[in-house]
Amino acid sequence: MKRNKSFDNSSPLLYLVATPIGNLGEMSKRALDVLSDMDIIAAEDTRNTYSLLSQYGIKKELFSLREHNENEASEHLISLLKQGKKIAYVSDAGYPGISDPGYLLVKNAIEQGVAVSTISGSCAFINALVASGLPTDHFYFYGFLPKKGNEAKRELEKLTDREETLIFYESPHHIKETIKLLQEVFKKRYAVIARELTKLNEEYIRGNLDELMALNFETLKGEMVILVEGNHNLENQISENQIKQKLAYFLGLGISKKIAIEIVSTELGVGKNQVYKIAQNM
Repeated sequence: MKRNKSFDNSSPLLYLVATPIGNLGEMSKRALDVLSDMDIIAAEDTRNTYSLLSQYGIKKELFSLREHNENEASEHLISLLKQGKKIAYVSDAGYPGISDPGYLLVKNAIEQGVAVSTISGSCAFINALVASGLPTDHFYFYGFLPKKGNEAKRELEKLTDREETLIFYESPHHIKETIKLLQEVFKKRYAVIARELTKLNEEYIRGNLDELMALNFETLKGEMVILVEGNHNLENQISENQIKQKLAYFLGLGISKKIAIEIVSTELGVGKNQVYKIAQNM
């Protein structure tokens, strides 16, 4: 067991600073004070960070830490922290490590005895969740789905039995394909698309997945958060015995168990995982 006090002056400290997701007014005074005090600011994209810091008249040495160099860059930054350098890490928007680089940096820092502290700010999925109208007491954040449709569908099927609000990130280039996959897997569940958060064109689009498929997707610009209601009593309306009867019927026709599971899942509107578990005991 380890106990670390973040602001013990005898220990090196890495700051993780959340940056605005759109509206520059969300940059806190504390974040600006910390960044102004740093020797080095590590960044996901130094060009974007240079532009952001310029808005506040902050000039610092910038260091690139991105997905493809995170391990080696982390080691370099940790060695500088141990030499007494003051260092903060920022991503392009929101919190480091949330669908962005940062996890390996934090993991490596902790393993090497470097304290880590977070400076709060905006987070797209939290902003979207609390204003969505969907339950906020429990939620499951997935982030970006795989780009390949078959891989994305397999990932979604793993989530069909979850009761929590489901949260995804998506870009305008893939939003149509993603909504289509969500409709195929989650049928008519209620969902929300939140886009351009904190900006002038902030918008929430609410409806069931059938309704969202009727959108003009060309009008959806900017990064988006998609929230889908969890599995609330969807399966409970169908008894295990009903599922067994349906499975037995299709298996009796000579249909393979795999195909029978898919058919029963679609016909009864229940999660494929639940049908699979029942089929395994038949």
